[in-house]
Amino acid sequence: MKAIVVNRYGGPNALIPQKMKAPLPTSGEVRLETRAAGVNFSDVYIRRGGGAFYGATPPFIAGREGSGVIESLGEKVEGFQIGQRVAFTGVMGSYAELCVVPASALIPMPDEMSFEVGASFPLQGMTAHYLLHEFRNLKAGETVLIHAAAGGMGLLLCAWAKHLGMRVIGTVSTPEKAARAKSAGADEVIFYNDEDFAPAVLKSTKNEGAHLIIDGVGKSTFKSDLQCAAVRGDIVIYGSASGPAGKLSPADLMPRGLSLHSGTLALFTQTREELLMRANAVLEGWKEGWLDFTPAHLFDLADANKAHELLESRASSGKIVLRV
Repeated sequence: MKAIVVNRYGGPNALIPQKMKAPLPTSGEVRLETRAAGVNFSDVYIRRGGGAFYGATPPFIAGREGSGVIESLGEKVEGFQIGQRVAFTGVMGSYAELCVVPASALIPMPDEMSFEVGASFPLQGMTAHYLLHEFRNLKAGETVLIHAAAGGMGLLLCAWAKHLGMRVIGTVSTPEKAARAKSAGADEVIFYNDEDFAPAVLKSTKNEGAHLIIDGVGKSTFKSDLQCAAVRGDIVIYGSASGPAGKLSPADLMPRGLSLHSGTLALFTQTREELLMRANAVLEGWKEGWLDFTPAHLFDLADANKAHELLESRASSGKIVLRV
């Protein structure tokens, strides 16, 4: 089979197209004919050298999200059949023509959903669900601040927060990205390259601040998050696109009674029931039309390095998907 392999950590050119022996499913696993693979910042972290955290040390097949058709079943697999259309996230090896996935990680896809959309919704959709539902009992009209609001995650968060009745403020870098964030649901945007977003948020909220701040940027935003959170507000760190967030003392949270949260999707989908609860909530939003998972950028599998270059350039807006 054709696959994109990382033989040593490095830049986008570390993603090498290679012929590999097709993997075989063991007990509780299925083998998929992969049709599309989602491209995410976690793929970049792993490729750069963070693979050990995800159980991936070179050489390994890249990618942790995808969609396809079940080609064969391992022993003790129940509830699935050959030919069924499914999606998944959190399992290494999606940048390949065939991949092996535990049946417990599979999400049945609606018949009307394309494979490209199927590779777009699992990671970002379920992450958006836990970020907005796990840490604060949001009340209609509260302010949610979303960083990188025009990225794939940011657009989903804007749409979902607006659907919940929140006032949504997004940070963006360009007028084009501002337009995308507003079309997704942002009530207001702040150009973080032109002004410090913390004073802008306080001014916009008449010094009340944001009740929930969702931050996947990290190093360049975290300090200012502390300055513009509302009294008894919640800050959620779920990524570090600009580097890890800075050091923090518990005393830094006390003046405004703030709560700080973090985590990864894996921690919030630890059971089959929880996985399906989040996935079904995402699919319901997609079916109703207020969540859009149409990929913004499509690349062929062999051009995975170009997809990573685009993602790292921060010039992309929306989801990047590889056609397999």
